[in-house]
Order: sequence, then structure tokens, then C-alpha cells
Amino acid sequence: MATEVYLVRHGETMFNQLNKVQGWADSPLTVKGINDLKVTAANLSQVHFDKMYSSDLKRAIDTVHLIADTNEVSEIGKIKKLPAFREVFFGTFEGDDIDETWRKVAKAGGMKPTSDVVKIIQTLGIHDFREATKKADPRHLAEDAEALDDRMDQAISQLAQETKGLGRVLVVSHGDFIKTLGIKYWDQASGDHDIPFPDNGSVTRGIIDDNGKFRIINYGVKNTDIPNL
Repeated sequence: MATEVYLVRHGETMFNQLNKVQGWADSPLTVKGINDLKVTAANLSQVHFDKMYSSDLKRAIDTVHLIADTNEVSEIGKIKKLPAFREVFFGTFEGDDIDETWRKVAKAGGMKPTSDVVKIIQTLGIHDFREATKKADPRHLAEDAEALDDRMDQAISQLAQETKGLGRVLVVSHGDFIKTLGIKYWDQASGDHDIPFPDNGSVTRGIIDDNGKFRIINYGVKNTDIPNL
């Protein structure tokens, strides 16, 4: 039996609002973040889920509980935390100014310093962007491409085991992690090339087939467009 997976990006946080790097570091949802999530939750309120999950970071946990509390057709029970669905880890850059961080990453990648992360990724490719991030990190703790790919495989494998025999589940995760899943598992993505960053509260829909293989069908659907899924 195939399992339908709704991957939701958490709501806007204080670090999002302050333009700070936010991977494994955490910050609370903003008022805007909560209000945007109410739209997401309302548009998912009549969608039946057999189970709901989240990463183990508080912004994801708060998001999944808001969605679960609004859903009118599901009896979720205990919501399990899946640490493998955490955001990408940015090492020493956690909590730093985003623009300054990307300038350092661009320089480490052999580019003229720029805060335009889209340009950096388009120039280097996502693999070398991850390598440049780790190189630029003074302690070299940031996740590189291989470590992140291994964690994505672990996340999907664990989810396939967790959801065997279930029809539809929801997982709250994070923007860069969902985007990197999209690059790997979305048919419309092309290899190492960049794809748009998913909005806070957006839904990415995928399928885990009977063999445990995962593919993404709809990527980064805005919260207002959820009824069209």
C-alpha cells in the first residue's frame, strides 16, 4: 500500500524575521507565522491523516500541534518526533546574519562575495554550495553534501518504516531540508540545480510506494493553494 506524505514547512520564526541563519538553532514562531499557519491548518482541516510527525525542533513541534488541533477529520493521538527531519545544520554560522554568512560562503566557493544565495547556488551547484558552507565555517561543523544526503536517506527510510500500511501522513519539517528533498526526489527538479525555496506553511506532497521508494508530486504549494492539491 502506497503512503501519501504531506511535508509542511514550519511557520515564520523570529530568526526568519531577523534575517538570521537558522538550522539546528531554534527560535519561536512569530505572530505572522502563527497567523499564516492558521491558513494552512484551515485548508488541511478536512484532510484525513492517519498520523502526524514533526522534526524535534520546537518551531516544527508547535506547527504540527496547531495543524493537529485544527483538523476535524483525523484522530492523531501521539505525535512522534523524527530528528532526521531537522533543518540543515549550519555549524558556527547558526544565529549569524544571513547576508554576511552567504558572502563568506561565496568567497569560500571561489566567487566574488555576494549575499545573493540563489546566485551562489546557481553558480556552484547545490553540492559545491554545501562544500563551500562547510569550508567557510571556522569550525567546519556545517553539514556537507554527503552528510546531508545520508540524513535524507535515513529520514525517508525511517518514515517508510513508520508509515507502512498507512494511507496518508503529515510531517512538519524545514525549508532547506524540504528543498533539498525536492532537488533529489521531485521529477521536475534537475540534478544538482537549485529550485525555489518553499514558503513558511507551504505543503510538499509525496508518495512512498510499496517498495519504500519516495517521490515528490507537488512541491512547495502555498498555503492558500492547498485546496487545489
